[in-house]
Amino acid sequence: MAGNNKIMILMKKMLSLFFLLAMCSFVYAGNTVNVVISDGLDNQILKDKIEKKMSLLLSEINEAQASQRNLNFEKLALSPSVTRSLSMLWENTPFMCSESEIVERCLETGSGYQIRNIPLEMKPRGDRPYNDNEYQEAVVSFNKNGDLESFYLSISMNLYLEVIKSNLELTDLRRRQLILDYVEQFRTAYNQKDLGFLEQVFSDDALIITGKVVKRAPMDGIKMPDKITYKKQDKQQYLGNLKRVFATNQTIKVTFDEIEVMRHPVNVDFYGVTLHQGYSSDNYHDDGFLFLLWDFSDESHPQIHVRTWQPDRLNNQRLPKDEIFKLSDFDI
Repeated sequence: MAGNNKIMILMKKMLSLFFLLAMCSFVYAGNTVNVVISDGLDNQILKDKIEKKMSLLLSEINEAQASQRNLNFEKLALSPSVTRSLSMLWENTPFMCSESEIVERCLETGSGYQIRNIPLEMKPRGDRPYNDNEYQEAVVSFNKNGDLESFYLSISMNLYLEVIKSNLELTDLRRRQLILDYVEQFRTAYNQKDLGFLEQVFSDDALIITGKVVKRAPMDGIKMPDKITYKKQDKQQYLGNLKRVFATNQTIKVTFDEIEVMRHPVNVDFYGVTLHQGYSSDNYHDDGFLFLLWDFSDESHPQIHVRTWQPDRLNNQRLPKDEIFKLSDFDI
């Protein structure tokens, strides 16, 4: 009888171990992401390498999110710059890939390859709010050898194609792609609180202009319309204020949902980029038009000479297009 009890206890332990292993396997399988390149890359060895690297990275992201831990980069073989970038983004707001299989086209760029439309769900921890839409998309870039070079939060594919295909002022496909890459890197820098990148990308003589809606006092009993007043800052003033904003907010979220790119008619390395921007921090949100004057004379180190922001609405109406800052407003 005692022997039968020992056998029963042993069987229960084995069953418990079996179910534990099964549950672990189920959880692991639920976090696994498989990336498939549908077309755009004929080199099978390179295709397999990129698919494997992306699958490993996205699976690790999901495992880390499920376990509420930081990313483990040991098995990913990423460069220090990519590791740093992902760590900063993760510290601001962890995220996960919302699909178990991703089938996307590989885009060829001047320096390598890109996979876009990577679906992400931002997952702030604890009581940290992320305001409205937690869905974002990522773009992952690789060099010509298939090594992962960057992971950024991207603009939508519709906006990307709009600039690539329909802007007649930009006849150089490579330059258009480069501009969009830096716009996405610029956006991600705010989400990462990456002051180092912003210090690098703003020129030393950068002009920063910020608009604010001001309520006007009634005159002779007549209500006066609101107006926008503008404040100028230099690079150091702007970055000093931004450093304080980053330090006092756990989460920063910047999104772009409209974009227009114009090349200067004479100085062909200068581009004006106008974006409709959404900005959210822990207890603040605004929407407005962001204008950036980019100088691509040195394509490996482009500079922003002018940054302007103005609210997108005035007196309950969308700000007229002719009042939005543009390339022709600045002497170059």
